[in-house]
Amino acid sequence: MRTRPKVAGSVGPRRRPRRLVLLPDGEDRPRLSAPLDAVLAARLGAFLADAPATGEHRTDAGETYTGLVTGLVVEVLAGTGRHGTLTVVRAR
Repeated sequence: MRTRPKVAGSVGPRRRPRRLVLLPDGEDRPRLSAPLDAVLAARLGAFLADAPATGEHRTDAGETYTGLVTGLVVEVLAGTGRHGTLTVVRAR
């Protein structure tokens, strides 16, 4: 199933994020995306490089990420397994 969550932060350097922090519609807790491939990370990094940061945060799983204020929405494929992996397909 494809969804379009908002980007709320990133893991790793902003210009080449390893993963995105996403806020899916109807959910109040941020979720991490699956690892990004190099080409997509570079494209998304161009959008995230100058976004204002809200500081360092931790996910429920304990992973640290940089919170960002962005208007960026991405298209993801949502896995249906136990963990419901969010794979980023492209920026919208």
